[in-house]
Amino acid sequence: MLAADIFGLPIPDAGPVFAAALTVHVAAGATAVVAGALAATARKRPGRHPATGKVYLVALATIFATAAVMAAIRWREDAYLFAIACIAFASGLFGWRARRSQRSGWTTHHGIGMAGSYIALLTGFYVDNGPFLPLWNRLPHLTYWLLPSAIGIPLTWLALHRFHARRKVAAG
Repeated sequence: MLAADIFGLPIPDAGPVFAAALTVHVAAGATAVVAGALAATARKRPGRHPATGKVYLVALATIFATAAVMAAIRWREDAYLFAIACIAFASGLFGWRARRSQRSGWTTHHGIGMAGSYIALLTGFYVDNGPFLPLWNRLPHLTYWLLPSAIGIPLTWLALHRFHARRKVAAG
């Protein structure tokens, strides 16, 4: 049963706890998308990159927590979205932990973890909302699952390749 339709997106009528969790979830999702993009495009040095990265990780934790609440209320409908949230959060924690440990190869692990979490974040959004978005609603359902990875994985590889090439040049 649907309670409302906001900007063309159906909102389930699953009670006030679900509605509150969904409201926080949407705000955290928007924050994560913006903060993740800012961190990814920032120079990898103190300042904007780590600051927006922290905002991203907190938003990702909030998405995970609210997804858990919503899945507990509507397990049949939202279990797969909770799984995606788990993957996004676990990938983000992997990337954060790689940065904190600074073991050999940490930059690659950090980049892969954070990019993987962003890809999962976008996958969850498109799988859940793609059928209701203009233009996206004309795409086959499988596209919602695959397009974020098809775009994100090559961009991640390119970014890591460029980062390591710059470090090699700087090292002489």
